[in-house]
Amino acid sequence: MTAPGVGVLVALTYVSVVDRPERFAKSSSVGAYIGLTPRRYQSGEEDYTGHISRCGDKLLRTYLYEAAGIILHRVSRWSALKAWGTRLAKRTGTKKATVAVARKLSVILHRMLRDGSEFRWAAKEAQMA
Repeated sequence: MTAPGVGVLVALTYVSVVDRPERFAKSSSVGAYIGLTPRRYQSGEEDYTGHISRCGDKLLRTYLYEAAGIILHRVSRWSALKAWGTRLAKRTGTKKATVAVARKLSVILHRMLRDGSEFRWAAKEAQMA
């Protein structure tokens, strides 16, 4: 996988946990499967959004968190993912933004695995394809 911050270890762990990417109807479902989406509690008049659910594989969640941290802090090349994460970090804080980038990275990796495509650094590449 050619995504920034994703090396051999992260890619192998991702492929082994996700297994067959066709079993997810939408790429956004992968974030919930790994446990990177917030818990929801809704009952009557209450509506509570909590911390991440931590339902999935702990090792993959840790690796994606580390890869997201590398994207936000170590990768010097600009990408739409890094710009979005940086804007989010200014509003919500670094740790929450890193978790959000990790979830978004899992969605991007699923799409890359399913289509066999490369990582798109800029939004212009997405419009051309």
